[in-house]
Amino acid sequence: MKFPAILITGMLLAINIAFAQSPQSFKYQAVARDSTGTVLSNTAISLRISIIKGSVYGSAVYAESHNVTTNSLGLINLEIGTGNIVTGSFSNIDWGADKYFVKVEMDATGGNNYITMGISQLLS
Repeated sequence: MKFPAILITGMLLAINIAFAQSPQSFKYQAVARDSTGTVLSNTAISLRISIIKGSVYGSAVYAESHNVTTNSLGLINLEIGTGNIVTGSFSNIDWGADKYFVKVEMDATGGNNYITMGISQLLS
């Protein structure tokens, strides 16, 4: 009697694993500041986020832009993978193939004159 229940449970588990996918975005949070370090509160800014393969000097396999408004503390919240695509495809990134880094660029005036804010390795 228990054998069919175990068999069915095993099959359902195998089907569930077969359909498991990586999420198509991940959360990003930061405090926006100007070049003097002053918090940009309640300010419309633009960001360009790039996923770089291999090293900080590698090539971007994906890039997107976001136009956001900071809150009263200068905080921004966004999901990388859901912005306006600049190049590449987020769903085509083979996360297990190499090291990946996220490059964040910002234009504090909300335009397209981006300044690199930093590059960090993505770690699980």
